[in-house]
Amino acid sequence: MTATTPATPTDRAARGKAARTAAPRSSHADWLAPADRPDPVALLEAQAASRVPELVPIRYGRMSASPFAFFRGAAAVMASDLAGSPNSGIGVQLCGDAHLSNFGGFASPERELVFDLNDFDETLPGPWEWDLKRLAASVAVAAREHGLPRRRRRSIVGGTARGYREAMRALADRRTLDVWYARVDEQELARQVRALNGKAALARFERGTARARHKDSTRAFAKLVQRVDGHPRIAADPPLIVPLRDLLPHEQAADYEAGMAKLIAAYRATLPADRRVLLDRFQFADMAHKVVGVGSVGTRAWILLMLGRDDEDPLFLQCKEAQTSVLAPYAGASRFANQGRRVVEGQRLMQATSDIFLGWIRTTGLDGRERDFYVRQLWDWKVSADVEAMEPETLAAYGRLCGGTLARAHARCGDAIAIAAYLGSGDACDRAIADYSEAYAEQNERDHQALVDAIDSGRIEAQTGV
Repeated sequence: MTATTPATPTDRAARGKAARTAAPRSSHADWLAPADRPDPVALLEAQAASRVPELVPIRYGRMSASPFAFFRGAAAVMASDLAGSPNSGIGVQLCGDAHLSNFGGFASPERELVFDLNDFDETLPGPWEWDLKRLAASVAVAAREHGLPRRRRRSIVGGTARGYREAMRALADRRTLDVWYARVDEQELARQVRALNGKAALARFERGTARARHKDSTRAFAKLVQRVDGHPRIAADPPLIVPLRDLLPHEQAADYEAGMAKLIAAYRATLPADRRVLLDRFQFADMAHKVVGVGSVGTRAWILLMLGRDDEDPLFLQCKEAQTSVLAPYAGASRFANQGRRVVEGQRLMQATSDIFLGWIRTTGLDGRERDFYVRQLWDWKVSADVEAMEPETLAAYGRLCGGTLARAHARCGDAIAIAAYLGSGDACDRAIADYSEAYAEQNERDHQALVDAIDSGRIEAQTGV
């Protein structure tokens, strides 16, 4: 075997600077819809073909609520648009849907609150700028909904791109293990909140983190479970939560539940050995179908109630369908045959720390079709920012925080030195991303209106208020 000489930092930096020739930084400013751009509503309809038909109107209803809500659900639309954009040729593991609402806080295995990306349904390798453009465009969409003037919007979006660039440049100077271990914990969040927004904001932050610590399986048990014949069972709340017993005839539901041992064993095999021992201390008690998110509505998502030492010792798992990434037609198919594994492997790679119960399965559904799923805890201190309610200063600070967090995720799996060299020390790329984001936010408003028009014309059915 011949050892391969690793590229030196100088070589990697040269690669990053050379990439400016193929994709000048200023070229990232451009967005003009091509004449043959696919109909955005048609793209959504194509996605709906593989989803639960009765739930698709809920998805359209949620997406129609506002341009920001539409943006959240339109990852497939933007993926199609990004495919034709300038490409630096420097790849990373992409989140694939890195908008503002897909960042948030959750518990680490050490029971500390950390801040990171928290949605990886579309993860796939690809050019780093695709994630940054989706994040920056989401900031522009939010800023427009706040009614901010163009100059202020541009400053906020440029700050998000600057947060990414400055963090990436700092990470490029750090040792490999230091990059891998880097994360934003509660203490760092509190420091940033106080520095940027003062004592009052810090007090609000501390109240929010205190609430987050109570959002766990015990809280889910109190909120979602009722006693049936003396046993804990998931309470029905149709169409958002429908227990298995309400989906199938009694005997068929009983047969399905009896087969859960085999299903859980398959999931168990994807966990590290120590987590298997922990999982073995819980027994399956009940399951229900649950509607989740905005863009995910219509995909199959189940919640599983597991019980430990007694009926007051719950573990709630979420088993969420993993379909082919919306990036796949443009970035290439995943190297993993199981789409659930694609999500899990991408999440483990990009997150500084991940859910201890993160795993995957392939199983046959109620309709007899085989599908892939990934599994995680339903709630584990999970908290998300209310982007649409943010004050401008908070939106600006949050955008910078998310930009830096995205850079850390990319640095874990990509070449931070090459990306940092490409970005440079000046604001050329910041300005280009700000221009692109403003133009794309205008496109998103037109696409949102196209969805509203399709609903009004009867082309598609939407269910609002759900």
